[in-house]
Amino acid sequence: MSRPVKGVLQGGVTAPLEVIAAPRRVVNPWLGFGIRRFTGLLLSFCLLVVITFLIVPLIPGDPATMVAGEAATPAQVADVRAALGLDQPLIVQFWEYVKGLFSFDLGRSFFYGGTVSDVVLARLPYTVTIALLSITCVLLVGVPCGLAVALVTRGGRNRGLDHTFNALTSFVFAIPNYVLATLLILVFAIEFRWFPPGGVESPLSYVLPTLAIMSGPTAVIARIVRRETAVILEQDYIRTARGWRLSAWVVNTRYVLPNILTTVLTLSGLMLAGLLGGAVVIETVFALPGLGSGVITAIINRDYPVIRGIVLLLGMLATIIIVAVDFLLAVIDPRKLTGAESNG
Repeated sequence: MSRPVKGVLQGGVTAPLEVIAAPRRVVNPWLGFGIRRFTGLLLSFCLLVVITFLIVPLIPGDPATMVAGEAATPAQVADVRAALGLDQPLIVQFWEYVKGLFSFDLGRSFFYGGTVSDVVLARLPYTVTIALLSITCVLLVGVPCGLAVALVTRGGRNRGLDHTFNALTSFVFAIPNYVLATLLILVFAIEFRWFPPGGVESPLSYVLPTLAIMSGPTAVIARIVRRETAVILEQDYIRTARGWRLSAWVVNTRYVLPNILTTVLTLSGLMLAGLLGGAVVIETVFALPGLGSGVITAIINRDYPVIRGIVLLLGMLATIIIVAVDFLLAVIDPRKLTGAESNG
C-alpha cells in the first residue's frame, strides 16, 4: 500500500511523493489455531494426570490389606504396603508415577499381577467397539428422524406429529440406560432368547448393549436436528431456492444438510467422548470385559494403578476426540479459525 507525502524539490517547490509502505506480515491462521489447540490438549493431559493421581487414594479401603488378605498380620500388611510402594510419601509416589508415564509404564496391577498396560489394552477393544457402534446408530437413527419431522411439520403443519415426537423423545431420554438394559435382557435375552444376556459370545452380544447406550443420545440428537432444521427452513435463501423451482431433494441435500453438518459433527464428538466413559454401568450389566467394567472391578479391589490407567486413558481419548472435532469444524468452516483466534 502507498501513501502520498510531500517532498521538497529544487527551488523550494513541494510535490507529492509516493512512499510504499512495508507489507504487513500475514500469519497463517492454521498455525495459531493449531498452537492453541495443542496447548489446550497438553494442559488437559497434565490436569488429568494430577487429578487421577490425587483422587484415587481417596477411595475407602487399604489396597495392602486387600492384597495381603483379611487374615494377614499387621507385619504382613506392612510388608505388602512397602512392596507396593504405598509407604512412601505422596510426592515420591507422584514422581514415580509421572516418570513411569514418560516411559509408557503405568505400573503393575495389585489385583491381576500383570502390567497395567496389558490389562487396559486387553479391555480397550470392547469399549471402543461399543462406543463406535452406538454413535453410528445414533447418527443413522437420530439425524434422519429429526430431519424428517422438521420437514413434515414445517410451517406449523402436522402439530400432532410434532407433539408426539417431543413427548416420545422426552420419554426415551428420561429412561436411565441401566433400567433399559435390564428390560432388554428380560425381554429379548431371557423371554425370547434372541440375544445373549451378556458376555461376548458372538457379534450378537453387542446388540442389546448398543440399544441401551444409544437410546438417550438418539433422542437428544433427533430433537436438536429437528430444531436446527426448522430454523434453517425459514431462512431467506431456502425460500429463494424453492422459488427457483428446485426439487425438495436438491434443496434439502444442497442447502439444508450442509448447514446442520457442523451441529451434528459437534454433537457426535461430544457424544462419542461421553460414550467412551459412560459405558461403565452398561458394561457391568451385560458382563462385557471393557474398560467400564474394568474400572469397577479395580475400585472394588482397590487396584490403584489400574484405576489410574483406565481413567487416564478414557480422559485422554475424550480430549483428543474433542480437539479432532475442532479441527474438522475448522476445515468445514474456515471462519472458525479467525473466530477462535479473535476469541482467544
